[in-house]
Amino acid sequence: MKLADYDYHLPEDRIAQFPLQQRDASRLMVVDRNSGTFHHTQFAQIGEFLPEKALLVLNNTKVIPARLIGKKIPTGAKIEFFLLDQKEERIWEVLVKPGKRVTTSTHVVFGDGDLLIGQVMAQTESGSRLVRFRYEGDFYAILAEVGQVPLPPYIKRTPTTIDHERYQCVYADSEGAVAAPTAGLHFTPELFARLKQARIDVVELTLHVGLGTFQPVKVAEVEAHKMHAEYFEISHQTAARLNLAMEQRKKIVAVGTTSVRALETATSGDDDMYAPYQGYTDIFIYPGYRFKAIDALITNFHLPKSTLLMLVSAFAGHEFIREAYQEAIKQKYRFYSYGDAMLIL
Repeated sequence: MKLADYDYHLPEDRIAQFPLQQRDASRLMVVDRNSGTFHHTQFAQIGEFLPEKALLVLNNTKVIPARLIGKKIPTGAKIEFFLLDQKEERIWEVLVKPGKRVTTSTHVVFGDGDLLIGQVMAQTESGSRLVRFRYEGDFYAILAEVGQVPLPPYIKRTPTTIDHERYQCVYADSEGAVAAPTAGLHFTPELFARLKQARIDVVELTLHVGLGTFQPVKVAEVEAHKMHAEYFEISHQTAARLNLAMEQRKKIVAVGTTSVRALETATSGDDDMYAPYQGYTDIFIYPGYRFKAIDALITNFHLPKSTLLMLVSAFAGHEFIREAYQEAIKQKYRFYSYGDAMLIL
């Protein structure tokens, strides 16, 4: 399977640089796999198109201020750390920029005084660093003071105060993600209330989105790509509710590709039942994959040659998704993290 098959041209002005004033005012393309049709509406109207008595699966991970700008001790040189994954207490895997200025035992201070100090311990095979942090108090509270919202590189501006709220789902609860599960950014408390009245239920899991999810595929043959592992949890209660919904023949609707990856990992047994889970997944879903866990998918529009586009193509069909994306470009949809959404039935 060729990487070039997942490329497409997107006019630069279609990349959303800011969120809309209201979350659910974003546009929604309803993609029907059975009829092969597209319908254009507003996200606030999604309840009219969801399957009857559907169960929405939300990823409640919370984005941390993962981008840290500090000074090297003692030279004062500017160093940027981007937190990737917590390995142990106080030890994180990080990306460092510029990497040439940092060697083992390098110390970098963040914020005023010695509020947060990072010591480089080692370099990984991929070029990232393992860093031990020294601080007093709550680590995430300190990050909130010294860190920045980790906006993706295609948003070509510095973070503002609005990003602290809007690059976060309203139901975000479990800190640990370095990128937002963007399909959930469109939901509001008022929309959830309307969905509840329509007998649409919700359940939550946690998958801490890592940078690897969004990194471009760099191999010519898709099958050779190796996914970066991400930590996720599905509680006993969530698994039980999912299994009950399946028994009652209710449709399972994943909100976002991260929810898909967690659910598909948790149904890897012979019986295809949902199981409680606590650990890592490096599942790579591309065309040819047999889905076991979901019936429908809510997702944003994804980058060319990305694993996210491949997952969506696996679910809806490669050629059909190619047509849907061309339709979205033609209809001037907004793309990527702060962009519009797609409901695939």
